[in-house]
Amino acid sequence: MDRRDFVAGSAAAVAAAGSTPAQAQQAYPSRPITFINPFPPGGVADVVIRPFAAALEPVIKQPVVVDTKAGAAGAVGAQVAASAKPDGYTLLVHIVSLLGFAEVDRINGRQVKFTIDDFIPIARLVADPNVLVVNADLPYKTLKDLVDDAKQRPNQILFSSSGLYGGTHLPTALFLDAAGLQIKHLPTTGGGPALTAVLGNNAQFTIISFAGAAAQIRAGKLRALACFGDKRVSTYPDVPTMKELGYDIEFYLWCGLFAPKGTPDAIVDKLRVDAKAVATGDAFKQSMGKLNQDIHYLDQADFKSFIDVDAKRVVRAVQLIGKA
Repeated sequence: MDRRDFVAGSAAAVAAAGSTPAQAQQAYPSRPITFINPFPPGGVADVVIRPFAAALEPVIKQPVVVDTKAGAAGAVGAQVAASAKPDGYTLLVHIVSLLGFAEVDRINGRQVKFTIDDFIPIARLVADPNVLVVNADLPYKTLKDLVDDAKQRPNQILFSSSGLYGGTHLPTALFLDAAGLQIKHLPTTGGGPALTAVLGNNAQFTIISFAGAAAQIRAGKLRALACFGDKRVSTYPDVPTMKELGYDIEFYLWCGLFAPKGTPDAIVDKLRVDAKAVATGDAFKQSMGKLNQDIHYLDQADFKSFIDVDAKRVVRAVQLIGKA
């Protein structure tokens, strides 16, 4: 081999080797990304992540797949994501119940499968204050009406939820404790089925997000008695907060994005930037507007701070529910 060819070839090899990490970083994502959705169709995670995924594709110039792994009130999909390779290609969309699974395992004497520390928060997309709704055909006009009736008839009224320890069961546990009520539980497979149970009068009330109940409230089929936010919701100014009614409860059905622990910082940073671009962009806003869903975006640092506070509420609710 000619010396000049050898030197040129060696230099090219060194240059290629030296540029590999930067090229690999710049190339992300170089193939489709999958969001694990741990809930059945129709729930808040499902209706938020699908338009988000569609709006993300033109930003990252790669397909974005939503893979439903439902079961155990969202624990099945979360475990799948926690065990995934931390390379940025398998991500998780989840709701408030993610913060309680470790405590659920502890209370039930099981080995903890994962904790919130097994995930890196990327962004919070929505955060609806929960709302307590009843079938509009029932005589309850106020929360006091419901509470008074429940106290007179212990364990004769039913509430429905999205599942044991799920995102709508947790605020109900806090409410029942604060009000001193004994009410039977009808767990279902998601927020949609829980709402259907109330509409069919198979349960007398449920606690769900405003977005999830909005259509039925407007149609006059459900009556909203109280919301769980720190203030009244502007679109429902006549619905008082729990705190106004004497119950020191605040609870939100939020939905956020997570990556498995160990995902490289450079990939997490890109995901944060892209998630913000999508969450604040017109396409996603329009999709959420059609669902009567407000966007309550938080970037990583603020989302992490929010989780630290919210986890205390969730763990207390799990402890109130107790062993299954």
